[in-house]
Amino acid sequence: MLILELSPEHEKAIAEHGERAYPNECCGFLLGRDDGTVRHTLALREAGNESDANEQYHRFSISPEDFMAADRDARQRKMDVVGFYHSHPNAPARPSPVDQEHAWPVYSYVIVSVHEREARERTSWVLRDDRSGYDEQTIRRS
Repeated sequence: MLILELSPEHEKAIAEHGERAYPNECCGFLLGRDDGTVRHTLALREAGNESDANEQYHRFSISPEDFMAADRDARQRKMDVVGFYHSHPNAPARPSPVDQEHAWPVYSYVIVSVHEREARERTSWVLRDDRSGYDEQTIRRS
């Protein structure tokens, strides 16, 4: 499995986005490139949480328009959408059953746990091809 590379600036930006969105979930895109062994995150792109307002505290949804705009932005910059990030307010940085239901194999899924407006644990996951569960992905600082 590819190692996910994140810079300290990207880690900080994801944490700050989660803290701003609290008590709701934040979400966004990881843009970058794979080299066969490492998935290099070169840019982030915030997305709006399109879930119903009364559901945003425990789920996120990204609109097709946001996805298409992120994909277009990545391609213009000679990158790809390599994954997504989102926060778990007052919950562990582990994929939920809802996350698994809506995820796609291949992509990296970074989750940041935010407790009382403070970002804490950060993990990354890749959904197995058979959708039976996730494998935790090693995160390396760039």
